[in-house]
Amino acid sequence: MNPPALRAFRPCQFLWRIRTSQARHYAVQTPGAPTIEVFNRRAKWLHKERAASDVEKSRQVDYLKDESAFRLCERLLDINRHFDRVLDLGANACNIGRTLTLPDPDKDSLKPVHEPLAAKIGELVAADSSPTMLYRDADMPFNDELQITRKVLDDEENLPFEPNSFDAVLSSLSLHWINDLPSVLKQVNNILKPDAPFMGVMLGGDSLFELRTSLQLAELDRRGGVSTRTSPLADVRDVGGLLQSAGFKLLTVDVDDIVVDYPNIFSLMTDLQAMGESNAVLGREPGPIQRDVLLAAEGIYRALHGNDDADGSLPATYRLIYMIGWKDSPQQPSPLPRGSGMVSIKDILEGKKDGEGEKN
Repeated sequence: MNPPALRAFRPCQFLWRIRTSQARHYAVQTPGAPTIEVFNRRAKWLHKERAASDVEKSRQVDYLKDESAFRLCERLLDINRHFDRVLDLGANACNIGRTLTLPDPDKDSLKPVHEPLAAKIGELVAADSSPTMLYRDADMPFNDELQITRKVLDDEENLPFEPNSFDAVLSSLSLHWINDLPSVLKQVNNILKPDAPFMGVMLGGDSLFELRTSLQLAELDRRGGVSTRTSPLADVRDVGGLLQSAGFKLLTVDVDDIVVDYPNIFSLMTDLQAMGESNAVLGREPGPIQRDVLLAAEGIYRALHGNDDADGSLPATYRLIYMIGWKDSPQQPSPLPRGSGMVSIKDILEGKKDGEGEKN
């Protein structure tokens, strides 16, 4: 079975296409505070366990996780330092670990690196709540090229690690299933050493808007109402504020859209299930979607979003939100005080020479 076509859009770049087949807790809510629950954590755990139990199918649908992990690891090329101990939070099947061992992570650059990013990392601690998913690829060759320590978490929202114990924390396509994201980000900041980075990528924004709109319109037509069929996702405008409130400095947030072409809506939903990305909202309607709703959604999907190609494929957009934040440190560079500049940006933009903008 060949994986679907994957089309990726990056800012200011042309379209390209590829074919791929008793723990201590920190920074938790105060006693008596309301618990934020959007997702059923046990349901999500079961989704990942069932998905990983079919090893071959699970590997076939790793195209999105592999691509997002690659783009996240590319950002490590901009940091000129060695990381003795790195945490991969929500590691899935160690997609980041596999990416770090690629022979040339920047082969398209004018100055290729010619060495795997694993050379910059001493130990990678891969942590996930699903043991079947975490150990799925434990026998693959990339495990011999990087020191990987796998750790099964009882709860991904309560991190059992000591403060100041990691030189970096990475997370790829797991944070969008966290109920209390502000609390988890504060815990991540706590376990980082001073002046250490957190780098993450999560699904957000308008991801799968084609599927969302098609299912909503189909249920309105066939059932006269809309049920919760897809999960709520964070907006890119909120991510910077979440990082800042967690105590991170020198923030960077950017977005990539990846569009994957599927032959039909059933293939898309089958792949999502095989990825372990099925809906896990607490208020979701139990049981499968009714057949007449699915058939109606297929027609609506094609009418509103279908590609004009010979195959009649259906596009599905995955919006990836990338975030980088650094733990505060006295040695970090900081911006100069407001008003301390010697040159007016307004004068520069207007093309004025030195002194021309000053009053006599």
